[in-house]
Amino acid sequence: MTTTIGVLALQGDVREHTRALEGAGARVVPVRRRAELEAVDGLVLPGGESTTMDKLLRVFELRDPLCAAIADGLPVYGSCAGMILLADRITGGIEGQQTLGGMDVTVQRNAFGRQVDSFEADLPMQGFEGGPMRAVFIRAPWITEAGPGVEVLARIPERSTAGEGLGEAAGKIVAARSGRLLATAFHPEVTGDWRVHAQFVREVNATRRS
Repeated sequence: MTTTIGVLALQGDVREHTRALEGAGARVVPVRRRAELEAVDGLVLPGGESTTMDKLLRVFELRDPLCAAIADGLPVYGSCAGMILLADRITGGIEGQQTLGGMDVTVQRNAFGRQVDSFEADLPMQGFEGGPMRAVFIRAPWITEAGPGVEVLARIPERSTAGEGLGEAAGKIVAARSGRLLATAFHPEVTGDWRVHAQFVREVNATRRS
């Protein structure tokens, strides 16, 4: 049976994640309702606006079921805003902003600045073959603290692909794994390099067999 992976389709770059997951061999469905969430083997939380996603999760009555599913072991991959949603703690959020939690990390929202401060860098990714991964950062977060059960997969290099020094950002955690949760501060879905999605599909497949 083909693995079915949902993409939270309340807001954000749903289409790009869908294309990447399908390229990795998964059957992909949009998730907006509880019944749709209960029918998937894994879930992607896309990039977008984390505060808007938080509000819509509550409007669509998905927040509590999704928190329960994460606690119960549902494999979830979050990119950019999705990383914020998976964090147990955030800084720089608006008043009343909530996360889904599950990863023992503190995430700084909009850590890299405004849209005009978006940039690309080549990241060595622990556990991924094929050389450094081109990473696109768009108003991205970073992880400031990670608990002992969190595996750090990538940190910001000293310089961007354009040769610019990255200052305070250098060395910050931008990809991590904790149990069945995977998070990146960058957007692999927009580069055509779908290794992150392929790895997530493999992990969901392994979960289904266990």
